[in-house]
Amino acid sequence: MRTLLLDTVTWDFVLDASGNWAVADVPYAMAQDAASAIRLFKGELWYNKAKGVPYYEDILGRQPNVALTKARMVDAAKTVPGVVSAKCFISGVVDRRMTGQVQVTDRQGNVTAAGF
Repeated sequence: MRTLLLDTVTWDFVLDASGNWAVADVPYAMAQDAASAIRLFKGELWYNKAKGVPYYEDILGRQPNVALTKARMVDAAKTVPGVVSAKCFISGVVDRRMTGQVQVTDRQGNVTAAGF
């Protein structure tokens, strides 16, 4: 499984040394895709409105519930093909932007992390 490599700060595409789109390979590709799934608001994906984290429904505009937020993020991460389990760590909220890390485990037991 391969995916386009995203800059860890801007979450934008990255070019390789030849000027082509940079590509991430497993195992990092799986962790990055899990982080992307966590960043996705439910209903935002035009071809599958069921995917994503229900931020509007369960999280935003309410008293913060860290356990619920992490559980919804783990659910989203586990929708990525090949992810057997996931753990989410929230490191902070600054200017209404949540940051953290997702650690995913694949079928072989490898653990890989990516920030979100």
